[in-house]
Amino acid sequence: MKIQTIIIGVLLFTLTLGVQSCKSSDLPPANDDIQKELAKEKKKKSRAQKKIKKEEYKRFWSMQTKEARKSIRKNNRRQKKAARKRRR
Repeated sequence: MKIQTIIIGVLLFTLTLGVQSCKSSDLPPANDDIQKELAKEKKKKSRAQKKIKKEEYKRFWSMQTKEARKSIRKNNRRQKKAARKRRR
């Protein structure tokens, strides 16, 4: 009984491997084609991200009051000046 179970298991295993190897194998596209497609997709995503970032930047500044914008500019200048002094 045990030998029969082992033999059936081995036969089923080899049968599944044989069926998988008989599949019609489509040739994969050339590596250059894949690289071109990936580059196109990356470029599209990059453009979309830049557009979103630009819209967010505009929305942020349009929501700020005049005093807040002025304060932010002063803080940025002060931080740049402090960074220059630290480098020296």
